[in-house]
Amino acid sequence: MLARRALGLGANGYVLKGAAGEEFLEAVRRVAAGQSYLTPRLGAHMAAAPPSARPDGLSQRELDVLRLIALGHTNTAIAERLFLSVRTVETHRARVQQKLGLSSRAELVRYALERDLVKAGGAS
Repeated sequence: MLARRALGLGANGYVLKGAAGEEFLEAVRRVAAGQSYLTPRLGAHMAAAPPSARPDGLSQRELDVLRLIALGHTNTAIAERLFLSVRTVETHRARVQQKLGLSSRAELVRYALERDLVKAGGAS
């Protein structure tokens, strides 16, 4: 989720683009006063979906592969890091793409970044 990522990177407020002008002004006023602001509807959504939950039914291993893809690792590098065969990594990637309805490596990276599945600071 972009809002969670923005807040995690230090943003003091987040307003949805469809918010009314009054809400936007209120957000600016609060942040300027040293407070924080989060669109109430978004706050409820974020509270209901904790970041520790595995997204969209992915297994832990699929999530590991997805994170490493998002960090820019090749299938060979992922295989070495996770002590798997390259073919097994390719199978995990294909399952992730199928479960998420994505068709390219770039879409996988965007998905991982939008859902804050990759920590700022890179590879571990």
